[in-house]
Amino acid sequence: MAEPDCPFLLASGVPALTQGRPAREDDASPFHGPESRGGSENLALEFVDRGVHTVSLRFAPTVHGPGDHGFIAVIAAVAREKGVSGYPGDGTNRWAAVHRSDAARLVALGLAKAPAGVRLHAVAEDSVPTRDIAEVIGRAFGLPVTSIAPDDVQGHFGWIGTFFGMDLAATSTVTRELLGWTPTGPTLIEDLDAGA
Repeated sequence: MAEPDCPFLLASGVPALTQGRPAREDDASPFHGPESRGGSENLALEFVDRGVHTVSLRFAPTVHGPGDHGFIAVIAAVAREKGVSGYPGDGTNRWAAVHRSDAARLVALGLAKAPAGVRLHAVAEDSVPTRDIAEVIGRAFGLPVTSIAPDDVQGHFGWIGTFFGMDLAATSTVTRELLGWTPTGPTLIEDLDAGA
């Protein structure tokens, strides 16, 4: 049996939903087992019954800030390489976002205060349309902004196209109420417009 005062914080991503609404903390992953994305969360949460103080921390698809090397940096690199800042389809699919300073504060709060078995969302902005993301990248590099047909998304963006084409909107209402967490960092668009 594990020490109950020693939390185990599992880092994962917000789930993609098909219901047309942002993912919430109470949306359990449908996957089980260590081989599938989301399965590790359910596996870790099963250990709560064995005395492990497990907390699942789901991060927005973009945790942004100066020197970002995550998904947005990859999308920006594709734009520079292709000479066009693209967005999938009509650009209405959305990504949740959080500034890395806010995410870091949530990690600390999760370790210090979160009860065992909860899912937390490191999400400051529920839904940033992918077209808005492409537009700010286009402004930054002086590139035209254009739609990429759904059948061409994978070919244009490569592996990141799978994620950029998903609707990854999510809320953090429960997380904020539970831990008193209030994001204060710049929005994704503000950060990118400032050159992050």
